[in-house]
Amino acid sequence: MDSKSIRKKFLTFFESKSHKIVPSAPIVVQNDPTLMFTNAGMNQFKDYFLGNKVAESKRVSDTQKCLRVSGKHNDLEEVGIDTYHHTMFEMLGNWSFGDYFKQEAIDWAWELLTKEFKLPEDRFYATIFEGDSSENLDQDTEAKKIWMQYLPEDRVLNGNKKDNFWEMGDTGPCGPCSELHIDLRPQSEVDKVPGKDLVNQDHPQVVEVWNLVFIQYNRLSNGSLENLPEKHVDTGMGFERLAMAIQGKQSNYDSDVFQPLIQWVAKKAGVDYGKDEKTDIAIRVISDHIRAIAFTIADGQLPSNNKAGYVIRRILRRAVRYGYTFLNFKGPFLYQLLDILVDQFEGVFPELTSQKDFIAKVIREEELSFLRTLDNGLKKLDTITSGKAKVIEGSTAFELYDTYGFPLDLTALIARENGMEVDESGFQKEMEVQKNRSKSAGKQTTGDWMMVHEGDETVFVGYAETQATTKALRYREVKQKDKTQYQIVLESTPFYAESGGQVGDTGYLQFGEEKVEVIDTKKENDLIVHFVKKLPSSLESDVRAVVNESKRRLTENNHSATHLLHAALRQVLGDHVQQKGSLVNDKILRFDFSHFAKMTDEEIAEVERIVNQKIRENIALDEKKNVPIDEAQRMGAMALFGEKYGDFVRVITFDSDYSVELCGGTHVLRTGNIGLFKIVSEGSSAAGVRRIEAVTSVAAEKYYQQKLELISELEEMLKHPKDLKKTIENLVKENLANQKKIDEMNSQQAGQIKNQLKNEAKEVNGKKLILYKGEFPSADAMKQVAFDLKREVDNLVLLIAANIDGKPMLTVMLADELVKNGMNANEIIRKMASAIKGGGGGQPFYATAGGKDISGLDEALKLGKEMVEAS
Repeated sequence: MDSKSIRKKFLTFFESKSHKIVPSAPIVVQNDPTLMFTNAGMNQFKDYFLGNKVAESKRVSDTQKCLRVSGKHNDLEEVGIDTYHHTMFEMLGNWSFGDYFKQEAIDWAWELLTKEFKLPEDRFYATIFEGDSSENLDQDTEAKKIWMQYLPEDRVLNGNKKDNFWEMGDTGPCGPCSELHIDLRPQSEVDKVPGKDLVNQDHPQVVEVWNLVFIQYNRLSNGSLENLPEKHVDTGMGFERLAMAIQGKQSNYDSDVFQPLIQWVAKKAGVDYGKDEKTDIAIRVISDHIRAIAFTIADGQLPSNNKAGYVIRRILRRAVRYGYTFLNFKGPFLYQLLDILVDQFEGVFPELTSQKDFIAKVIREEELSFLRTLDNGLKKLDTITSGKAKVIEGSTAFELYDTYGFPLDLTALIARENGMEVDESGFQKEMEVQKNRSKSAGKQTTGDWMMVHEGDETVFVGYAETQATTKALRYREVKQKDKTQYQIVLESTPFYAESGGQVGDTGYLQFGEEKVEVIDTKKENDLIVHFVKKLPSSLESDVRAVVNESKRRLTENNHSATHLLHAALRQVLGDHVQQKGSLVNDKILRFDFSHFAKMTDEEIAEVERIVNQKIRENIALDEKKNVPIDEAQRMGAMALFGEKYGDFVRVITFDSDYSVELCGGTHVLRTGNIGLFKIVSEGSSAAGVRRIEAVTSVAAEKYYQQKLELISELEEMLKHPKDLKKTIENLVKENLANQKKIDEMNSQQAGQIKNQLKNEAKEVNGKKLILYKGEFPSADAMKQVAFDLKREVDNLVLLIAANIDGKPMLTVMLADELVKNGMNANEIIRKMASAIKGGGGGQPFYATAGGKDISGLDEALKLGKEMVEAS
């Protein structure tokens, strides 16, 4: 059975058990501060378990894209080394939200594996939670009794809290679980050592294949457990491991999930997979990592230097380094694997197909960027690892990160390969110095929700109203450093929570006579959370929630303008344009979109013209709520990749032949309200992504007013010429001509200084020492003299202490032979710079420095000379 058939049979089986098949949530988590990535199938259903939201379907099943490379669930270091851990993987799952529980979950798991997939019954072991006295938790005897209907008692094993009590994170839904392990070893090995002795012992052929979690508790921030309102089932089965078992393989990587990728990489490298462990590991790492990289980019997360984006960049650079070092790939190669991935997941995850070219472009640009510094970084590491030291210093690890782009975990990986380790605490200290912040910066403590009134979710009334009378449901305290804020959840609210690029509303909450300022509004899962600096003396009374209407209206102008802009970009640039991010507030709109070239002035002007035309047409907003997702797609509604859409969506239309989008934001009633649209900048945001910033309404009017005022000022300065443009062009030409004359004079003066210095060279310990203190026409002229003298004077040591327009500047130039013998211009310049209260650096043969104290030039030369004479 091939992998596509396995996936299909799983979903069909649970569909026959009255489960609704739902699409995977994005791999990049939105609106959940406790998670960076979706790391388990249950993430998208968390609110159902917490009781914040009622599930429309009591039984669901899906295949969920997951990523485990950060936080508590981190499998990165095992990937490629063993045969069954992965960064990105599919989690096949079935869920019950307050419906069935342990009996059905276990019955169906056994039926599917042994009857449908026909895996051998005598190779399975089940584990159950043995209990934990420290938390007053008893053994899960209920699960044990059910398992013993199918397995002998000696194959139903006790598991500790680490293995058999599942928790998503430090807080949240949790409960005991039963794992199903399968023994895939040859019978000869089974006869020697029983499988029960190898369960949870990291044996590559005795592996967990399915985890049945019985969610009945909620972990609070103080560590205690409380019972959930209802009991739920959350199961997760690793698709890749299941394919390995069904296809009779000894490794996940031997199944058809990975073999097409592996064989392509092996062929490109000119090696045979399975012959050399070093190249095998590299091929497995690459075949795993490309999946994580491609799916996260498809879901809207671009590689970057921050948070989730940096995790993706780390994975990509890890893969590039393995290919470079062990497979001799000296150019970009990862992006070429997209064709195989698209073929494998066609019809399952269509986002790969629709964005293939964009994903490939982003990956290739990232590869090129890292390859520019990889070779030099590896050479530096080779020098370190070939020595006697057992530890790579934190400062060195930081230099590899800061200068060569090596993530810390990549440096640590290379260190381990050479029997070394990295001083990670030293690295972190260097990071703190660079970021100029204390260790405690950014640490946040969030208290538990305190209930005020009964109720589980907020009704948003802000599409029609900017004020509402309601009541508080819950609140909690949030501490960060020495600052305390509070979060309040209301029964109904007109406040829009930050989402889809639109900022959260501000305003105030009126409790009786007390007015509390709302400084922000955000979503946490499906809760609308109001951020306030203080709490009222009592939260029991009715509350008047009032949005800052002026700010809201200006924000709506910009949000509707982004829809008009998106449609215009697709009209002018082509249908490949897809939204990749946006920011909409009351001052500006920022729109990121997929496009591979800088927009021309003509293209920008045409986009502006189209948007302003649509504004003048004064098109009425067509808002449709609760539209079935299939119907919305038939309407041609644009969806944002990386967003999770439910069965029913909101469709925003401004002319059905122009702009139709799925959107949860607030909008103008007619496009004429926007008034005016002006693009103020267009540039690169990331590889394959362009960014437009624009203003509308009052801000656009102010923008044009400022431009007109500038033109008036220029006309006045130039005595109101008949042709302003021509007058300025003449001034520019005149300025360029004068600058050329100045440059020629500076060059002549530099040449005279060079000839003078060449004649003043003195022999010192076999070196030709030249000292100069005086004025220089420019820093460029000083550099020119230094390099000219290096070419013309053997064994040169040049020390310059110059006055350039009243500022002290130092230069050190050394002959290459002297550098090879241990001299270093950086060391000399640092010593000299102390005399002028400055700093600088450069290369071993050439370094410069600037400072604040011009009176220290004599002392600087003296210090430099002493170092040269002592060497």
